[in-house]
Amino acid sequence: MDFVVGLPRTHRQHDSIWVIVDRFSKSSHFLPVKVSYLAEDYAKLYIKEIVKLHGASLSIISDRDGQVERTIQTLEDMLRACVINFKGNRDDHLPLIEFSYNNSYHSSISMAPFEALYGRRCQFPVGSFEVGEFSLLGPEVVMRPRRKISPMREVMRFGKKGKLSPRYVGPYEILKRVRKVAYELKLPIELAPVHPVFHISMLKKCIGDPVSILPLEGLGVDENLSYEEALVEILDRQVKKLRNKEVASVKILWRNHLVEGTTWEAEADMKSRYPHVFLLLLA
Repeated sequence: MDFVVGLPRTHRQHDSIWVIVDRFSKSSHFLPVKVSYLAEDYAKLYIKEIVKLHGASLSIISDRDGQVERTIQTLEDMLRACVINFKGNRDDHLPLIEFSYNNSYHSSISMAPFEALYGRRCQFPVGSFEVGEFSLLGPEVVMRPRRKISPMREVMRFGKKGKLSPRYVGPYEILKRVRKVAYELKLPIELAPVHPVFHISMLKKCIGDPVSILPLEGLGVDENLSYEEALVEILDRQVKKLRNKEVASVKILWRNHLVEGTTWEAEADMKSRYPHVFLLLLA
């Protein structure tokens, strides 16, 4: 478990989100909380929202470096999408965000967390969702939110691809401070479609090191402000056993210009996308 703090207060005075992730199924829960909560308040909320669904946990790891952080990155992206597209109260969006996250395909387990937890795909009354496709059974107004908040995969937006660590472009001049946790930046013409106000969690202080700065020129950013990463090398391989199946993963070294990073990806997915790399390994 971990926390997302420093958020604007909602109508119910919630200013944080309690993120709880199951280590096996990757199933996640996003619970609105307050920084003023005591241990007793968290214990009651844990029984109300977690124990009633999954039973008591054998162990709880707080602030685990890796798995929860990646979930939080996805949660923040989905929250921004909701704020931009739907406005309204954040507390009202969290249940839909949690539903969308747990019913999205995860490469680490080769299925959605819902399927790993319950042994079957989720059946939703307005539609049937599969990896890469869906069958619409409800009105457009119902399906629109799901498409808006679904996590983006295999695309880099503002220097972020899949599970890789955040990337940055810039530096850009700060024009003014907007409230306590946001700043307005002076963006170049190339980023004209982007809203210039950013939360502090999306910004990184420029320390004057040219190596740490990713220039926008020559980056190959398309009209959607996205660009693809380049696979450099396969560093390692592992096989995880999930109930009645085995899932093979490979550790990939990615590179785009001056930035490098590693991530574990499904071997089958990588073979389909980069067959030439595996042919070289066999050779």
